[in-house]
Amino acid sequence: MYSTQQFKKYTSLVVLIFQTTSLVLTMRYSRTVQGDGPRYVSSTAVTVAEFMKLLACFVVIFYEQGMSLVGLFLTIKNEIIDKPMDTLKLFIPSALYTIQNNLLFLALSNLNAATYQVTYQLKILTTALFSVLILSKRLDSTKWISLLILFFGVAFVQMPSGESTSTEEHTASQQFVGLVAVLCACFSSGFAGVYFEKILKGSKASLWIRNVQLGLFGAITGLIGVFINDSTAVLQNGFFQGYNEVTWIVITLQAFGGLVIAVVIKYADNILKGFATSLSIILSTIISYFLLHDFNPSWFFFLGAAMVIGATFLYGMERKKPDAHSSFYSSKAT
Repeated sequence: MYSTQQFKKYTSLVVLIFQTTSLVLTMRYSRTVQGDGPRYVSSTAVTVAEFMKLLACFVVIFYEQGMSLVGLFLTIKNEIIDKPMDTLKLFIPSALYTIQNNLLFLALSNLNAATYQVTYQLKILTTALFSVLILSKRLDSTKWISLLILFFGVAFVQMPSGESTSTEEHTASQQFVGLVAVLCACFSSGFAGVYFEKILKGSKASLWIRNVQLGLFGAITGLIGVFINDSTAVLQNGFFQGYNEVTWIVITLQAFGGLVIAVVIKYADNILKGFATSLSIILSTIISYFLLHDFNPSWFFFLGAAMVIGATFLYGMERKKPDAHSSFYSSKAT
């Protein structure tokens, strides 16, 4: 039993590292390497990913209902159609997740993968802050110190580096757009995640039903985004313009990534998740430098990345429960 559990734990670690690293790198590659014809429209990719995620959730519920279509339809009717107000609660996090996914495409169009990976860890800070404000969670001194280290680590990463080895050097305005996109995505991720957690804790609906509700609103919000921002391009060259093998890989990783992580979290503890994040940052840095040739790290970057990795580990550490002689004020540490 022990060996089986260990196998699941470290397999989930590998899956998480692969998913995190490959999504960032393939997304970056797809947005910077221009093939023949027009480049794909990122808003359509986000929308297709939402439909794929929705389909995957339907398949899981279908399986849980004993491979019965009647069971699937009854579950959808009872949990979603017959509970419209309960379903509407998911509109806010769903819309935020859709906006966040569009922001990530924008960020990786303007930042190299390594800088993006490190900066995006600020979502730990935003999630913690919203947890305190919305869920009234209490953070112990260790977590506050780790969040402070995280903040300064990301600041060091943004310090000027050496000359880029990319044939198309990013301008200061592009770097600024990428940074703003990542920061907005961090706030969107933090608020949506905490809001979603609050809904889950106050509901008996299964995680898959909640993901169906998220997917429904996500698909609708995504289509609205396509219509508002990219209707002209879609009318001129089609909804699937510029799609190729890499584009579909990006969409698949984005669609199933969240579902995979949900399963991974069941087996991997916080330390292993921090380890996976750290390895993903390191791999992204190496591949960006040697294969994508769009990154020339400075000592500021290495210092900042080390601080972010250390802060991630520190934040994920669970303190031992206090005994009867411990201080009352050390209880309820999050």
